[in-house]
Amino acid sequence: MKKIYQGILNEIVKQRLKREVANKQFVIERRKIDIDIRHLSKEIVLIIAGIVSAALGLKGFLLPNGFIDGGVTGISLITNAITNIPFPILLIVINLPFLLLAFKAVSHQFAIKSIVAVIALAITVHFIPPFSVTHDKLLIAVFGGFFLGAGIGLAIRGGSVIDGTEVLAIYLSRKLPVTIGDVIMVLNILIFSTAAYVFSIETAMYAMLTYMSASKTVDFIVTGLEEYVGVTIISEQSEEIRLAIIEKLGRGCTIYLGKKGFAKRGETLTRTNIVYTLLTRLELSKLETEVEKIDKSAFIIMHSIKDAKGGMIKKRPLKK
Repeated sequence: MKKIYQGILNEIVKQRLKREVANKQFVIERRKIDIDIRHLSKEIVLIIAGIVSAALGLKGFLLPNGFIDGGVTGISLITNAITNIPFPILLIVINLPFLLLAFKAVSHQFAIKSIVAVIALAITVHFIPPFSVTHDKLLIAVFGGFFLGAGIGLAIRGGSVIDGTEVLAIYLSRKLPVTIGDVIMVLNILIFSTAAYVFSIETAMYAMLTYMSASKTVDFIVTGLEEYVGVTIISEQSEEIRLAIIEKLGRGCTIYLGKKGFAKRGETLTRTNIVYTLLTRLELSKLETEVEKIDKSAFIIMHSIKDAKGGMIKKRPLKK
């Protein structure tokens, strides 16, 4: 199987280069494509796992018992209860405007993966027969939110979303003096208020519990729902990494002049450039891919940023 993969990889490299090149350049290009394939495969597995988990939460807990959640899922569930339009159709239709916005707000690749993920989730929900794991309302809210949140979190880890409200939040945060968290909170307040009016206050309260369970699960899986992530990269190939951040991700970065501290007493510390950049968590997968192409042994430190403004953060759109 490995030999077949290596053969296919060689053919892909030949097709991409379209000319004879030195063996060293061929090996470099082959390694880059190999990294792309491995990262893409990992993302696909995560997205599929997210779709399965979200579908289980919907068909095994929320839908059979008339429970709702926040975001596009909540809007779809409320609309389904009012109009009897099939939930899978609503999931696609209501998500579509947000996902089309992702072409501008995030990137083409992200938008395409998200559209495919939402359609796949709708198809999965349509074909899975309804079943109720439990009739206990508290368990439905907690575990329904858990499986749905796990699905959303896994999809994000795979570089996509299955709920488009976050894309809207990212877009509005660049246009208005508000954070992504503020936008999501306002949207969900409107959704829960509508649920209280259409159904009952009790239903809205259980919906809030479902949403809390889902959001905490997403937080756990994605390792932080913070809007931005600060990334520090220490590598001998700092200049190439700097150019990749600017050209491939469309982001700015700062170069710190530092010294490597691992040296014995009396030895001269080696000077090095330290790259620091700020991006959204949706871009982390792309950044890791590009850095690994350049230096697989690069030392990368990531830490959560509550919010950021100015510079290139809200001025330039992300590149595909």
